[in-house]
Parts: sequence; C-alpha cells; structure tokens
Amino acid sequence: MAKKSLFKKSKTAPLTSAAFDATDLARSAIIDELHGASEIGSFVSVEFDDEDRLATYLFEAKLAGYKGWRWCVTVAKVDADAEPTICDVVVLPGPDALIAPDWIPYRDRIQPGDVGVGDIVPSSLDDTRLVAGQQALPADEDLDTAMAIELGFGRARVMSIEGRDQAAKRWYEGDRGPKTPMAELAPKPCHSCGFFIQIAGSLRSTFGVCANAISPEDARVVSVDHGCGAHSEATFTPLVLN
Repeated sequence: MAKKSLFKKSKTAPLTSAAFDATDLARSAIIDELHGASEIGSFVSVEFDDEDRLATYLFEAKLAGYKGWRWCVTVAKVDADAEPTICDVVVLPGPDALIAPDWIPYRDRIQPGDVGVGDIVPSSLDDTRLVAGQQALPADEDLDTAMAIELGFGRARVMSIEGRDQAAKRWYEGDRGPKTPMAELAPKPCHSCGFFIQIAGSLRSTFGVCANAISPEDARVVSVDHGCGAHSEATFTPLVLN
C-alpha cells in the first residue's frame, strides 16, 4: 500500500473556479480503499498541475506504523465539463514522517570485527579490489617459481591496483601509520629497526611486519615511517661508577 508517487508537483493552489474541487471525491476514494474512514485524518492541501487538470489531494494518514505519512489521491479532469476521475490512491511520507533508511547491500555493511569464528562472508565476483590471477603474470617474461608465487600464480584472484591502493591508504592513515602519537614520539622509525620484516610485493617499499614480541605492534603491518618505544636501537649505556 505504501509506495512512492512520481507525479509532478508544480504549484499549490487554493480551490478557485479555475481549480476544480474534488475534495469529497478524494476522501471517498480513500474510504473505498480502506473500507472505512477511521484511518483518514484531516485535509492537508491540494496541488494542481500547470493546466489545472490534474490535482493531488493530501490527507493525514492514521495508519499504525505510518506516523507522519499522508494519504495522496491523484484526481484528473480532462476538460472543464468532464467529471473528476480518480487516478491513484497511495500513502506517501510527509515532512515529519518516520521512514526506513536507504538500503545498504549486505557486503557494504560488514565492518572490521563482524566476522567471527565459523562465519562466512561470500566473496563477490565483481569486487573491484580483485582481478583474475593470470592478469598479474607478465606474459613476456620468464619467471622463477618464487616470483610467480609472489605475483599470484596458483590463486584464482589477486588484488587489483585499486585494491592495493585502498589497503595502502587504509593502513597508512590508520593506527600503524606515521601520524599516530606513538610514532611521533618513537626514537626512530620502523624501517631502521632490527625487528622490522619487509613484506613482498608492490607494497614492500612502504610497509612491513613488526616481529618484536614486546612491541604493541608485534605481528602487525606497520608503515616504514611508523615507530614505537621498543625500537631495536633504543639502547642505553650503563653508568660506570669509578
């Protein structure tokens, strides 16, 4: 019963001799739709098209679960001598209506931490972050096994340039990038730390993995210019007493 109407609203007109009065007809159409008048409120307004041949009558709706909605009745009159005719009866949201939020596809609603033990998140075949694995292999080069595996040989899909760019931006601007308070107060950046393991692939120049068991970043991807207080070269010289 509740649906959107695509009628053109051009002007709000008073009931004059030029604009026909079909208020009672419009109310009767709603009563016929409901088989009663208990869910019809007071008259709100009427809007006419530029030629005063098509009118849209609005009434308050007293439907359970439709707070702030309105009955909308479209009435047509083909010429000055014709009788008004009902075109459509629908319920539309008013300016203060409670309406459902816009639909967001399931895959766009998944947030980090939503996937738990045993949960499966289906992968989309049109995910722009991925491309077919063979697209990552240079066709005019002889690759050794290590290079072929690094480029994605044996995997149905690998990350696309767009996917890598999204990941790099997310990591670099996140909690393990260079702009965090920990990184700014670190004695030296990660790339000079003995516990920094450089990753393979196209992101090797920007990211690595921390392997320091006492660092808060242990086993996490960090940017080369990130840092923490557990840097391998943050040493001290013992005080020697004479």
